[in-house]
Amino acid sequence: MPIHLAQSWSAHEAVLFDLDGVVTPTAEVHMRAWSHMFNAWLDGLREAGAAPAADLSAYTDADYFAHVDGKPRYDGVRDLVAARGIELPEGDPSDEPSAETVCGLGNRKNDSFNEVLERDGVTAYPGSVALLDHLRDLGLPLAVVSSSGNAPAVLEAAGLLDRFAFVMSGVVATERGLPGKPAPDTFLAAAVELGASAAGCVVLEDAVSGVRAGAAGGFADVVGVDRGVGADALTAAGATLVVTDLAELVPADATEAGAS
Repeated sequence: MPIHLAQSWSAHEAVLFDLDGVVTPTAEVHMRAWSHMFNAWLDGLREAGAAPAADLSAYTDADYFAHVDGKPRYDGVRDLVAARGIELPEGDPSDEPSAETVCGLGNRKNDSFNEVLERDGVTAYPGSVALLDHLRDLGLPLAVVSSSGNAPAVLEAAGLLDRFAFVMSGVVATERGLPGKPAPDTFLAAAVELGASAAGCVVLEDAVSGVRAGAAGGFADVVGVDRGVGADALTAAGATLVVTDLAELVPADATEAGAS
């Protein structure tokens, strides 16, 4: 990967952005929603004396990064529950949030996320907006590839929906029968929508599962955005460059022009 990617954007065909934690700080909202849901559920299991052989200790940020981050909602529930040695029926996506199923817990978390989004709104990272401005000036087609079904609502709330030619949300992926990250399928499908080849696309991701998806898809460049998971983990997953802010990927002359 070019060390100075900021100077070589025009050599690429398209750019594929993860959303939560890359464009908007909604990864933090997701983390809080997951923590609230899982800890309330585990508290209930402990009080009921259920699953005595299972690990019912408090859910932590380490659980989020290890089992949930970047994955489709039900996959995150399924993986966390399995890691804790808890047996839970799969259920159906139409399950009520109160249902004691994988899908029910996923829907419960989604309700919590939507409450926070509606109450607090969302503001994109300034560095991410700066990169979006630069890529728009270059005329590069852009897509969002998110495991979240809420991706269009988050983009609209942030005032950025019109920046992207295509949004691969969790809902679209399910409709198309595409496996979620760390499989590369959603990224590959988004590249096709933009009329680009994988070899000509840059992937920007903050989650280990998303970086693995980018690495598995044969994309030209996979940029890891370190919002807390750690540069070493992102590099080990396949990132060929790690940054802490997307402003690092904007050429200095473009930044100066925007400020003048």
